[in-house]
Amino acid sequence: MTATPDAPDGESAVPGAGLASPEDGPPAPGAQPAVPAAQPGAPAGEPAETTDWRPLPGGTAPGAVADLLAALRRRLAGPGREVLLPHAPGAAAPDVRARVRRPVPPGTAVVLATSGSTTGTGHLVALTAEALTASARATEARLAGPGQWLLALPAHHVAGLQVLVRSVLAGTDPVVLDTTDGFDPLRLAEAAGGLRTDRPGYLSLVPTQLVRVLDAGPAAVRPLRRLAAVLLGGAAATPALVERARAAGLPVVTTYGMTETGGGCVYDGTPLPGARVDVAADGRVLLGGPMLAAGYLDDGAADAAAFITRGGERWLLTADRGEVVDGRLRVLGRVDDVINTGGVKVSPAAVERVLGEVGEAVVVGVPDPEWGQVVTAVLAAGPRPAPPLAELRARVRRALGPAHAPRALVVVPELPLRGPGKVDRLAAARLAAAALAGTVPTAAGTGPTAPGTGPTTATGSERVTGIERVTGAEQVDTGDGAARLS
Repeated sequence: MTATPDAPDGESAVPGAGLASPEDGPPAPGAQPAVPAAQPGAPAGEPAETTDWRPLPGGTAPGAVADLLAALRRRLAGPGREVLLPHAPGAAAPDVRARVRRPVPPGTAVVLATSGSTTGTGHLVALTAEALTASARATEARLAGPGQWLLALPAHHVAGLQVLVRSVLAGTDPVVLDTTDGFDPLRLAEAAGGLRTDRPGYLSLVPTQLVRVLDAGPAAVRPLRRLAAVLLGGAAATPALVERARAAGLPVVTTYGMTETGGGCVYDGTPLPGARVDVAADGRVLLGGPMLAAGYLDDGAADAAAFITRGGERWLLTADRGEVVDGRLRVLGRVDDVINTGGVKVSPAAVERVLGEVGEAVVVGVPDPEWGQVVTAVLAAGPRPAPPLAELRARVRRALGPAHAPRALVVVPELPLRGPGKVDRLAAARLAAAALAGTVPTAAGTGPTAPGTGPTTATGSERVTGIERVTGAEQVDTGDGAARLS
C-alpha cells in the first residue's frame, strides 16, 4: 500500500481532549534508537527572563533570509546561548517571555511557532541544534547527498527553515525566490535556472504551489525536471496530484512531519535514517528519533501529553490517525477532524483524496439541524469549470459509499491558506457555513453565477463563486443495518 502524502507540517501535535493515552509497548520492529530523554540531574534549562532571545524576520525577502541564514551559521557552528526566534515579516518581534511557561531546554537553538491551521492556536516549539542537524543529515542521506536548495517557502516555518539549515550544513548558498507579493510559477522556473550544476538541486513546495506550477504549463515545469528532488509537504497532497506531477517528469518526494519533528521525517511513507514510526493502540501516529523537538515552551500540560516515553524511548504522540503497512506509513487524517453526519462518522481526509482527482478541495462539516453536520466540499476553481455536485457525489459514492458523499458544494477561486501554505480548515468551515446560510457579503453588482448558486464576495479566498446543495432525498445504508434518507 502506498503512503498517503503529508499531514500538515507545522501543526500542533497535542492529542485531542478526552483521547486516551497509548498503551506502553515496544517500539516498531527494526526501529533505530532515539536520543534518550534528559536524565535526572541534567540541567533543567534557562528561565525565559534570562534567555538570550534573538527575534529575526522570516518570510522570503532576500535581506531577511540572508540575516537568518547568517545567524543559523553561527548558531549551528557550536554551543551558544542565543535562541533564534524567526517570525512573520512585517509583524512586531514576538514577546515570548509572556508566553513561555517552562525553562528553555539546554541546547535550544531555534523556537518556532506552529500555525494551528486546524485548531486556531499554535505552540512555541523548542528545537535544538542537534535536532535540526539530525533532520538535515537524514534528508541528505535519503536523497542525493548535500546540495543546493531553492527557497520558495517562508523561513519562519519549519519547511523553509530546514532549507536554510540544509544549506548551512552543505556549505552552499540557497537561491531565494521572494514570494512576498505572491507565488509565481514562472519566476520559480527562472530561479531554478540559477542553481549550480555541480551539486544536486533541491526544492521544497506545498501542494498549492505544485498545483500552480503544473497549471502554468511546460515553461514552469521544464526547469524543475533537472532537480534531484522536489519535496512536497506542509499539507496533505492527494495521490492524483502526486501522480500528475510525476507524470510531468517532476521528481516529487512526499514528506510527512511537523515542527515538532524538525520538519519531514518520513519520505514517501518510509522513515528517514534514524527516525522511528509506530502507531499507538488508539490509532494515532507516533514519531521518534534524534530530530524530535525539545518540547513546547508555552504549555506544560500539552508538552507532557505530546512528548511521551514509550518502551524506554522518547516519542511524539501526534494528532494524526495512521497505519503502517509493509513498513510504509499511511496517514488517514486527524483524530479531531471527523464529521458526524446523521450518525455516520466521515473522514474528511478520505473524501479529499477522492475529490483531489478533480481539483484542490477541503471537506468540512457545516452544522445542520437535521444531520448534525453536512459534509461540504469547498473546491478551488482551477483553469476548468468546477464539476457539478452530482458528479462529485458519484465519485465519492463509488469510492467510499453514499454516507461520505458531499451534500453541499462551495466553489471559491482559491482555498483559504495560513502558515507556510497549508489550508486553513477553520476559515474554510466558516466560509462554507456562511455561504450555505446566505450570509456571505455580496460584492456590488454581482449575484449568483447560475441557478441555485450563491453570492459572490469581493476578492481572494473569501469570494464564493458557486454554491450547490442536495435538494432531494434518497435512502442510504449507514453500515449498521439501518437505513435513512440522504
